[in-house]
Formats: sequence, structure tokens, C-alpha cells
Amino acid sequence: MEAIFNLVFNELKQCTRASEQNCRDVASRITGEVARICSESKRIQSSGEVDAWSVALARHRLKQCLKYYQLGSRRGRVDLHSTLSAVVYRYITPPQVQSSYQARLGLIEDFLQIFYIEAINAFRRENQLAASYSPRTALDLAEYMAFTERYGKRRIPLPGRRSQQLIILRAQTFSQQQPPETMVDMEQAAEGATGETDQSRSGAPMQQVREQMVAQEPEVEEDSLRHTVVAELLSYLEERQQKDCADYFTLRLQDLPTQEIEKILGLTPRQRDYLQQRFKYHLIRFAMSHHWELVHQWLEADLERNLGLTPQQWDELLSRLSTTQQEMLKLKQQGRPDGAIAQSLGCTATQVQKQWSKLLELAWEIRNNVVSGAGVAGDE
Repeated sequence: MEAIFNLVFNELKQCTRASEQNCRDVASRITGEVARICSESKRIQSSGEVDAWSVALARHRLKQCLKYYQLGSRRGRVDLHSTLSAVVYRYITPPQVQSSYQARLGLIEDFLQIFYIEAINAFRRENQLAASYSPRTALDLAEYMAFTERYGKRRIPLPGRRSQQLIILRAQTFSQQQPPETMVDMEQAAEGATGETDQSRSGAPMQQVREQMVAQEPEVEEDSLRHTVVAELLSYLEERQQKDCADYFTLRLQDLPTQEIEKILGLTPRQRDYLQQRFKYHLIRFAMSHHWELVHQWLEADLERNLGLTPQQWDELLSRLSTTQQEMLKLKQQGRPDGAIAQSLGCTATQVQKQWSKLLELAWEIRNNVVSGAGVAGDE
């Protein structure tokens, strides 16, 4: 198992920006899981190729973990949620109950909140972690999400030499526990009540239930930087008299559906699309120019972390920079202000800012291209 540990540990160090201790902890848990599976599996033990199975399992676990790490916390959660939703979609509602598409999505949302709690408890138990353990780094979160996907897809033996995925069995049990009148209430809550009486009878209780479930979901503790970024972005928009963009951003933070945002702001779909594009324009300027240091620090992609790039990506960035941009990057790393950099390069401060924005966009492009299939990337 020492060779397995070294394999996983070295790969995590090379492909992530996590600390050495963090890589060591995750590598130790993956190695422990591989050792347990290989020792308990009769098929592996009787195959005579235990070492080959160990390496294959370790590489599989490592690949899953790195996949979620590359996606980042937000895209990773969306990917996991979509994967598990697709698995349970046809099982989440009893056949005798006719429910709308939106109502079924509401049920899936409620079910998965419960399942995530079960998964984190299983993760703690199987890795002998404290009951208070919660993933706190990007790598920890990636490890937990990879485990949750595997945990949901575990095959559970059934009578008659059959088996079924664990998450499907949980979904079937969840659906059987929903009485018909609850289905109606959930549908009304998902689609919106028709009147004040209906809303008080069904929508409000369901909203309270969902809020409680969301509150219990194992989440990575958000850094205070996130709140700072949100506050600075709102201030930036208001300073530029973009109050409608600030209102749109505020509603987006509440995760409201598009139709509800349009209704609240009194916009047509076309007007909302135009507002969204204008907001995106200001968001890019905010992230790439005016508050780039704050945003990149929040994304763990600041200069101290090589703009969030792995060693291979950093080399690619340097190879694509002009001589002037390379010199500017060195001066930025030294903490020089734009005025001093402009004087050193023989240009204006405005030109320095424009060139720096282009450099940040290039780094952003390298990370995003990797996300689409070239290699490892960070969370944007």
C-alpha cells in the first residue's frame, strides 16, 4: 500500500494547488479505501492479481477526485447534482401519481438534500473521521463529491440474484413515503400558488421544509472574501449608475428562476437577456481590471498561487506572453504599483492596465480550456 499512497500523493501534488498536508490526508484516505476493498473482496482475492486491482482502483478514485477538483466547487456541485438527478428521475414519483415536470424536480431536490446528509455521514464513518468533520478545502470537497457519486451508485444485492444502485433504492423509499396530498402540495409549491389562501396552506410549509433541508446540507464554509466580493461588486455597479444590473445580480444571488426575475423587474424575456449581457460586461471588467486582486484572491487564483494555474499551465502561459508582458508579470509579482510599472516599461498606466487585463484573460482562457477537456483547471 505504500506504493499506492505514493502514487496518489504525488499525483495530487502535481495536479492540484492543495497544501502538502492536505494532499497527504486525502491520499491516505484513498489508500485506506483501496486496501479495505481489496482485502474484503473475494473476487479480487481469488484473482491472484491483487496488486493490479489495487493500482486500478487507486487510479479510478484519483481520476474521480481530480475531475471534481478541476470543475471547482460550483460546477462540481452542479455536475454531481445533475448526475444523481438523472439517475433517480424516473424512480422519484410512484407510478400511480401523476405529477408535473416541475413538481418532480421539487421532489428530487428535497430527496437529494436528505441523501447528501446520508453521504457525508457515510464518508465520516468509512474514513473514521470525527462526527463534526466537514470538507473545508477545494480538494476535500472534491474528495467528498467523488465519494458521494460512488456511494449513490453502489450496487446493493437483492433477492433473486439481482442488485440495484443504493440511491435508486433510497429514492423509491422516499417516494413511497409521500402521500398523494403531499404530492399536490409540492406541485403547488413548485409551480406557485394561485391565491393567498393556497399559498398559506401549501407553499409556505414546503418552503420552510426546504429551507431546513438546505440549512442541513454539508457545505464548505464560505470565506468572508465572498461577502466582500459581493459587496464590492454591488458598490461598483451603483457607482457606475447600473442600478438595474445591481438589482438583477441581487435576484440572481437568491437563485430565483428566470421567469420570476423577469416578473419582479417588469421585463420581457428580450429585455432581461439584454440586461444579462450588460451585467456580464460589467462583471468581466470588475473581475479583470478594477478589482482583479480581490476576485482572484477569492478564487484562490492570485499571483501567489500563479493565477490558479498548475505548473504545466503556468509554463504554457509564460510561453504565450510577449517580452513586455513577461516583464510586467515579474513587476506585478514584486508588488510594484501600476505607475512604477508604466515608468519601467516606458508606457502609460492605462496601457499597463489594458495589457494586464489581457494577461488575466489569457490565464482565464487556459484554465477554462482545460476544463473542457485538456487537463486540470480551477474554479472560475
